[in-house]
Amino acid sequence: MIVIDKQKISNIPFLHIVKEEKKDKALPLVFFIHGFTSAKEHNLHYAYLLAEKGMRVILPEVAYHGERAEQLTQEKFAAKFWEIVINEIQELEMLKNYFEQENLIENGRIGMAGTSLGGIVTLGALTQYDWIKVAVSLMGTPAYLEFFDMQLSSIREKQIKLPISEEQIEQQREKLKRFDLTLQPEKLKQRPLLFWHGKKDPSVPFAPTYRFYESIVHHDHEKPELLQFIADKHADHKVSREGLLRTVMWFASHL
Repeated sequence: MIVIDKQKISNIPFLHIVKEEKKDKALPLVFFIHGFTSAKEHNLHYAYLLAEKGMRVILPEVAYHGERAEQLTQEKFAAKFWEIVINEIQELEMLKNYFEQENLIENGRIGMAGTSLGGIVTLGALTQYDWIKVAVSLMGTPAYLEFFDMQLSSIREKQIKLPISEEQIEQQREKLKRFDLTLQPEKLKQRPLLFWHGKKDPSVPFAPTYRFYESIVHHDHEKPELLQFIADKHADHKVSREGLLRTVMWFASHL
């Protein structure tokens, strides 16, 4: 039987999904990060299928979402997008350290995945943590600066007033450089990475992500089979069942 355990560490709520008979054993661990305006419970189908394959799955609640939601205006919430991304990358290490101290990770086998904002977090985390051994980005982008500039351009075109100053905007952009995988592709370090992205995605653009994949698959990656891109020509900003099943297969094969 697969169990769902609701836990909290350092004020970070998360769901812990695992086969009941293996709950106290060291297992491969997968962090799965939800999207913007979503919540941890929305990815239980991924967690269930991964747990069936013998993995321990952790679904953290991202700041300002779900249990951690605050009464923010739509503008203030949107303005926190990149703050949320960076905060989640930092909180991952706290969660990882806890499961490591509890001896619940088998031989350092840690994977990471996420949808949309969660995919962006995943790709940024690869620039910071060598302990992530396998990753899947679903509708994410590694091009932090390019996506930031696109968001800013869209906001200005719509003449939406941001609740932060121009100086703060520039400081935030500067802070993103160290997390942008396109600026430091060597940090991928030959780790298995799967991309899934819909070609009609109106929220996180397909082109920059595919362009990054194309730039490294034949040049910077010694084992191209460990780098795959599933481009769904019919999909918009919603992962298909194929994307779900290929995610599970990717971790089952490489983690």
